[in-house]
Amino acid sequence: MSHFNDFNNAQVAKLPKHLKQFIVAQNYEKYTPIDQAVWRYVMRQNYSYLKNVAYYPYIKGLQRAGLSIEYIPDLQTMNDNLGKIGWGAVTVDGFIPPAAFMEYQAYRVLVIAADIRQINHIEYTPAPDIIHESAGHAPIIADTDYNNYLSYFGSIGAKAMFSAKDFELYEAIRKLSILKEAVDVDESLIAKAEKELRYINENMGEPSEMALLGRLHWWTVEYGLIGTLENPKIYGAGLLSSIGESASCMQNDVEKIWYNIDTINYAYDITKPQPQLFVTETFQNLIDVLESFADTMAFRVGGAESIMKAIACKNIATAVYSSGLQVSGLFTDLGLNVADDVTFIKTTGPSALAFAEKQLDNHGKNYHKDGFSSPVGKLKNSTKSLENYSDEEIRASGSDSGNSTKLTFESGIVVNGEVINILRKDEKAILITFKNCTVTESNGNILFKPEWGVYDMAVGDKIVSVFNGAADKDAFEEITLISLEQTQHIAYDDKTLNLHQLYKTVREIREGGENLDQLTEIFNQLKSNYRQDWLCALEILELVYHKKIYHQLEKEVQIYLELKAGREPDHHKLISDGLHVIKNPVSQLIAND
Repeated sequence: MSHFNDFNNAQVAKLPKHLKQFIVAQNYEKYTPIDQAVWRYVMRQNYSYLKNVAYYPYIKGLQRAGLSIEYIPDLQTMNDNLGKIGWGAVTVDGFIPPAAFMEYQAYRVLVIAADIRQINHIEYTPAPDIIHESAGHAPIIADTDYNNYLSYFGSIGAKAMFSAKDFELYEAIRKLSILKEAVDVDESLIAKAEKELRYINENMGEPSEMALLGRLHWWTVEYGLIGTLENPKIYGAGLLSSIGESASCMQNDVEKIWYNIDTINYAYDITKPQPQLFVTETFQNLIDVLESFADTMAFRVGGAESIMKAIACKNIATAVYSSGLQVSGLFTDLGLNVADDVTFIKTTGPSALAFAEKQLDNHGKNYHKDGFSSPVGKLKNSTKSLENYSDEEIRASGSDSGNSTKLTFESGIVVNGEVINILRKDEKAILITFKNCTVTESNGNILFKPEWGVYDMAVGDKIVSVFNGAADKDAFEEITLISLEQTQHIAYDDKTLNLHQLYKTVREIREGGENLDQLTEIFNQLKSNYRQDWLCALEILELVYHKKIYHQLEKEVQIYLELKAGREPDHHKLISDGLHVIKNPVSQLIAND
C-alpha cells in the first residue's frame, strides 16, 4: 500500500494491513467555512460549560492532543501531538465494525470519523463525526490511567465473541446514520431504517460478549462520570461532545449509580438521552471491572461453552488447543463426552492453523479450504499429555508393526496411520501429519479415510481459549483496500457558496482585527438572502459586542437573533447558548485556565 500515510507516527505505522483498509484521507480542504464555524461554536459552548463539569482540564487536554477551539483539527497536527504520549489518530468513513474499532484502541490509535455534522444537527448527531471523536475522546487521552484503560479495553474487546445478530445491528446502525447525515433524503427512507433498527434491537436475544462489552464501553468511555455520586465530573466522550446532554445529565432526574460489574445489566439506547449514568471513583476501578468481566469470556474460559459461542456467531473464530495450536475458521460442530468436555472440533470452509498469532507454513486457508476437524483430549490409559510425548513415543503408540501408529483417545476416537511429520513449537508437539490414515469414532462412524489424502491432527488435551476473528488476521483476511475516492464531494450552488464566502469574511475580520465596517453589509445580506442562517449573525454580534463602538449594528443583530430564537423552536437553545458565551466570553477564561 504505497500511498499509506502514517503521519510519521509510530503507533499508526504499526497498524496491520487488515486495519489500514478502513483508513480514508481526511481531505481537509473539503471542510467549508460553515463547517469551521460549526466546530468553533460547539467548542466554545463545550469550553464555556465544561470547564466546571469536565473531570480534566479541558483546554490543556485539547492542546496536548493538538486541537484548538478555532479550527477543525488536521490529522498531521494531531499525530504530532498524540505521538508524544504514545498514541496516534486516523480518519475513517463513518462507523466501522466494532471488533476493528476495538483493535485500533489496542494499537493506541484513535479512530476519527472524517466528516463533521451538518449545522442542523449541531447539538447531537447519531453519526460519528470529527467533533465527537476529537473533542470528546482526544482531550482525555493525555491521562495515563485513562489511556491505559482505553488500550486495554481494546485488546479485550478485539477478542470478544459476537453473535450473528450483533452484525445485523451494526449494519442497521451504519445505514441509519448515513441516511440521517445525507442531504435531501426522503423522510420515509429514514423512518423505514429506524423501524428496521428498532426491530433488530427488540429481538437481539441473549446478549453476546461483544454486546455486554459494548455496554461497559458505553457507560464508561462514552457516558462515564468520575468522582462521587453527589458531585461527579464528566469524562465520557458522548457527554463531552453533546452540548445538549452534558448540561442535562447533571440534573437530579438522571440517576447516578456506582459503576461496577452489575453495570453490564443495563442496556442502552443510542437514540435517547440516558435515564441513568454510572460513576467510578477512579480509572483503576474501570480496569478492575473489565478484568472481572474478561474472566468470564471465551478467550479465558475455553471449553465446550466457548466453542458453542463460536458456532453461534456464524463468523470466523479461533480455538486454541492446550499445546498452543490455533485453529481459525467457521466452527460448525463439536463432540462432547458425558462430563461435557470437548472431544473434537470441526470447522467448515476455509480454515487456517497458527501458533502465537503467526500462521503455520503451508497451513493457510487455501490448503485447508474445505475445513478442519480434529480430536481433543488425552490418550486412553495415559497420564501424560500427548503434546509432551517425544517423537519416538508418538510413533510407537499402539503400533504392532514398525511403520503404523495408532492413537486411541479417552473419547473412543481412534487415529490410525503412518506418521510423516510431527510439528513442535516451544518443545511441545502441536500437529501430527499422517498418511494412509483412518479416523473412527467409538460407534464405528468414519471421520477420515486414507483416500482423502494426508491427515493433519491437532494435538492438545483441551481447548483453552476461543476468540473472535482469525489468529493471524493479516494472513487470513481478504484485505479489500478501500479506495481513497469514497468521500462524496457535495456540489454547492452559487447561493450557498456566497454564504460560505460571508462566513469566511467574518472569520478574516475576526482574526485580522480590521475591516469591521464590512459587517453591516454582511448582516444585510444575511437578513435579505439567508433567513434560515443564525450562526453567521451570532459571529457578527460577537465581534461588535466586544468592540463596543458599533452600537447601532449591535442592537439590530441582538434584536434579530432574539426574535429568531423566539420564533424558531429548533434554534431557540442554540441562539440563547450562543448569546450566553458572547456575554461570558471564553477567551478570557482560556487565558486563565
